[in-house]
Amino acid sequence: MAIVLHSSPLLWTRLAALAFSCVAFSVAIHGGRVAHGTGNWCIFCWAFSFAGTLLVLLVELFGLQSRALVSWKNFPITFACYAALLCLSASIIFPLYYLKDSHGPSEMRDFRIVSTVFSCLATIAYMTEVSISKARPGEVAGYMATAPGLLKVCQTFLACIIFVFVTDPVLYDRHDSLKYCMSVYCICFILSAGIILLCVGELTGYLPFPFARFLSAYALLAVVLYLSATIIWPIFNFDPKHGGQKQRPSNCNTSFGLCVWDKTVAVAVLTTVNFILYLADLIYSTRLVFVSA
Repeated sequence: MAIVLHSSPLLWTRLAALAFSCVAFSVAIHGGRVAHGTGNWCIFCWAFSFAGTLLVLLVELFGLQSRALVSWKNFPITFACYAALLCLSASIIFPLYYLKDSHGPSEMRDFRIVSTVFSCLATIAYMTEVSISKARPGEVAGYMATAPGLLKVCQTFLACIIFVFVTDPVLYDRHDSLKYCMSVYCICFILSAGIILLCVGELTGYLPFPFARFLSAYALLAVVLYLSATIIWPIFNFDPKHGGQKQRPSNCNTSFGLCVWDKTVAVAVLTTVNFILYLADLIYSTRLVFVSA
């Protein structure tokens, strides 16, 4: 089996991301003394990014792209975008839980600082890979290399974070309107994830309808749904007339991590951000239909 190695900015960027993510989780495991769920999440982010990047490098090193079970026009950039978001989340969460107000041996703190620094470097490397790999104007590329494809990745990632916040503890069972918001998050996540899987698996040609028009119709539906959730979620959580709480409780200052009120605010912010992403997706998808026509 021939080994194919072409030096390029993309190759060096992937090697840098591989090294940075490896150092981040290796140092955290060796001397960071991470114990609870947030630490395990950060280690998963770095280890998953490392493993996926290693897989991409090996496939391209041995020239196995044509034998891969996925579309190689879509898979590497999709993974790089997810890895960038994962490492970004770890770069934010890890120092908040393990560096802020930390009390322990200086050596342990040094290990945690090193993990944080290399997590930030890995984030930059993966963002650079996405920037290098994304489609340029007039260039023929896979859907996931276009702006709508990358927006789908961000939408599903933010939806996963929303799911974490609304389920621990459950924040949506107090009122039917909040359950409606939860259904919006679930419907849009499932459809966006389905689109990503169709593109990565190169299955869009099996759809009984034009894929581009489906994307536009779905983007319009998602914008309407998320707009309603952006309005409803704050009303029923922060308006006292609907049983909400406008002021931050005093017990939030003493609780470890995010309290319930903080998580409710985070969901409201993430819902607004996802609405903006779906609105941008609608604009790009509409342009895609007109250009195709």
